[in-house]
Amino acid sequence: MERVTEAAIVTHFKIHNRRMTQLYGIPNCDTVKRARAWLADQGVAYTFHDFKKQGVPAEALQGWLTAQGWERVLNRRGTTWRQLDEATRTGVVDADSAAQVMLAHASTIKRPVVEWDDGAVTVGFDAEDWASRCLLYTSDAADDSL
Repeated sequence: MERVTEAAIVTHFKIHNRRMTQLYGIPNCDTVKRARAWLADQGVAYTFHDFKKQGVPAEALQGWLTAQGWERVLNRRGTTWRQLDEATRTGVVDADSAAQVMLAHASTIKRPVVEWDDGAVTVGFDAEDWASRCLLYTSDAADDSL
């Protein structure tokens, strides 16, 4: 079987006027590992944005906060959050203050964040939800071939 290059996949999405699914996270995060494996197993084309190497894109973060709300995007259960000083933690009271912390400390973002090819944004890994999205995409892809 011929290997399809990432460039060919990107070209396909541009031709069909669709965005490629973008997964954001940290590669050594267990949840991100499970999410990436799940996407690969389902044959879902995506690109990966590594917070540690590439940083947190401020414009994308604002979109996530608008789509999901800052309380959903901010990870208050992780080690990074717990290691922040008390003043920083108590200073997070709204989307703006949460965004400042998330931009400075990428690990305070709940992972993975996915921007699906239809523009929807999800936070965290939910195989059932993702499977329903993939069924929708498969139906759309079948419609594209008509």
